[in-house]
Amino acid sequence: MRRTLSGLTTRGRSFMAAGVTAIVCAFVLGERDLLRAGMLVLVLPLLSAVMVARTRYRLVCARRLAPARVPVGHEARVDLRLQNVSRLPSGLLLVEDRVPYALGGRARFVIERIEPQGSRELSYRVRSQVRGRHRVGPLTVRLADPFGLVELVRSFSVADRLTVTPQVVELPAGRPPGGWGGGGDSPARALAGSGEDDVAPREYRHGDDLRRVHWRSTARRGELMVRREERHRRDSGTLLLDTRARAHPGEGPAGSFEQAVSIAASVGVHLSRAGVGLRLVTDAGRSLEASAAFESALLDLLAGVRPSKRSSLNRGLAELTGGGPGENGAGPVIAVLGALEEQEAQALAALRRGAAAHVAIMVDQSGDRRRPSDRAARLLRAAGWQVTVVASAAELPAAWIAADRAPRRQARSSP
Repeated sequence: MRRTLSGLTTRGRSFMAAGVTAIVCAFVLGERDLLRAGMLVLVLPLLSAVMVARTRYRLVCARRLAPARVPVGHEARVDLRLQNVSRLPSGLLLVEDRVPYALGGRARFVIERIEPQGSRELSYRVRSQVRGRHRVGPLTVRLADPFGLVELVRSFSVADRLTVTPQVVELPAGRPPGGWGGGGDSPARALAGSGEDDVAPREYRHGDDLRRVHWRSTARRGELMVRREERHRRDSGTLLLDTRARAHPGEGPAGSFEQAVSIAASVGVHLSRAGVGLRLVTDAGRSLEASAAFESALLDLLAGVRPSKRSSLNRGLAELTGGGPGENGAGPVIAVLGALEEQEAQALAALRRGAAAHVAIMVDQSGDRRRPSDRAARLLRAAGWQVTVVASAAELPAAWIAADRAPRRQARSSP
């Protein structure tokens, strides 16, 4: 009752003050009629408070998000159903659904009344330019009695989560570009199937290893021909994402960190749809295992990833060398990196041994492609990594196409 009385409006407090004053005057003056009037004026706000207090247990709320997961920049619809399960009609209701500022702020509605056993359908739309897992709700209802004497705010306990996934840029269809494996080692060779076993050569396809070019057939046919080889296992690899805050300057959606997350999501989705079995590793270690639902799990995980306070990549590098498919435990690797120091670049360069394809996508927003990524890129290229430097995820498709053309030019220029 104490909480209920705290919801008295100015009118309600005025009624109670007037009632108490009338009762005191009635005793002083000996007026019985004035006493009755004072009692009525005093009791009315109390009765209204009791009625409003019981109303909070008679409203039922349901919320539905459609869809519950959206990409950055897309809209989601929130549907609310408010039902009055009591035998009395409700008074004036001010309904407010709590929505994070990133989704557009709070949604407010005014409902004049809800009849007994009746319901009202409400809906609104939200949009976010920032990825993340956003809490929608709970719903708050401001209750008022018909006389405007009491006004209480009650909140439901149920809230929902809207997942906003990173921006995914579409990469060229087909296999990964063959030029992304430095020194002739193509990730397409290690990350994409090559077909059934056949001794006869076939035409060159995107992603074929240049070392399998059949020069005699190429000279005879006048076009690139490659030897077929048998592949029975599902191809696999590792996606490495550097989430260290110190490696990514800038903040907000256009910052280096957000662009790196978008690039990782784009590459992961593209290779997953191409049938590649990927696992995700960050500077904190293994984050996501390869699975049939890798694409969905990757987007959900990247929706909530935040910059880490780690100072080195050692834990992630240890995960690469300690297990996983491919040669020497590391297997084919596509690394999405920020700014690297020389020691970190040397440690990454040492990972590549044998024919496993290693690709480094470096996010550099300095405006000068020779700095600060130049020395780290030279170290990686010298170790056989294929290195591409981009300023944003929007540049990735063009870099993907350019890398695909490189092996063809190299093949045509070879004797």
